[in-house]
Amino acid sequence: MDQPGRPGIGDDKGASQNRNFPFSVDGAYGPVRLRYFAPPVKLRAYFGSLYLFEVDLAQYSDVTRADVPQLRFMLSGQGQYRFRDGHDVDTPEICLLGPTLGATRFDLTSPARVLGISLLPAGWITLHGGDASSFADRPCDMGVGPAGEPYRAMLEQARTIDDPEQMAAQAWRFMAARIRPLTDATWTLLHAIDHWLTDEPSPRIEVLADATGLSVRQLTRLTRSLYGAPPKLLARKYRALRCSARIAVDGENWQALCDDGTFYDQSHFIREIKQFIGLTPHQLMTEPSAVAALTMLRRSLGGDVAALNRLS
Repeated sequence: MDQPGRPGIGDDKGASQNRNFPFSVDGAYGPVRLRYFAPPVKLRAYFGSLYLFEVDLAQYSDVTRADVPQLRFMLSGQGQYRFRDGHDVDTPEICLLGPTLGATRFDLTSPARVLGISLLPAGWITLHGGDASSFADRPCDMGVGPAGEPYRAMLEQARTIDDPEQMAAQAWRFMAARIRPLTDATWTLLHAIDHWLTDEPSPRIEVLADATGLSVRQLTRLTRSLYGAPPKLLARKYRALRCSARIAVDGENWQALCDDGTFYDQSHFIREIKQFIGLTPHQLMTEPSAVAALTMLRRSLGGDVAALNRLS
């Protein structure tokens, strides 16, 4: 098993023809193992990645960064989330977690194995369709009632599959059956917001308004509904995610990042990284948690995996 300090990347079995962009990446950090799978091409506008998380400890706690919505199947184990406002929620066996707007702590009370899928805004629309801001930092039990029957069947089937690649293939088939076409206008808007979040070092709402021709009021309503937050908070979230990747993956000096004018000063930089990542810049650089280190593996996935997922 790889030693803490650097997540080890496993073989890219099943990789695409371009060997620089593997179909899957696999890493271990102490007792934690995490494997990511790129979605099939036809699903890449809807979902960021699929992952299998495993930890073999009677108790385990860690923190996850602010993220896009997640659909998670608890194959084994049980635990609890603690969100940025301090409230605790037991983890449903089939959990649709809305977009998170700050670091989220989780506590596992037994060895656990979790199958998860990251939902991009188009995936959220087709899977749930509700106002994403109403579910920000909140879980929803997808296994309840008649509508939950397919999800419960997927969970039981996944529990019988030992091979991760077979499990991923089955999960992608399940997700493919749930997507639906979106209007051209919706795709145009999603692409504009995604580019705004990923291309701008410190996204400014005026840039997005110019690109879309929409008013700030209209954009606020739309980003809350589709991404879970108003533009200013959304921009702060992705600015912090981008900077954390530059520290943890690219090895950039965090103090130098403070001098480029993106943040007011070092204390502002530290507060923002801590709020959205759950660790200080120094911790990210020298002593990241297992999940913080392994989450960065997503950046190694297939070349056309959505840029939004690479940051989150």
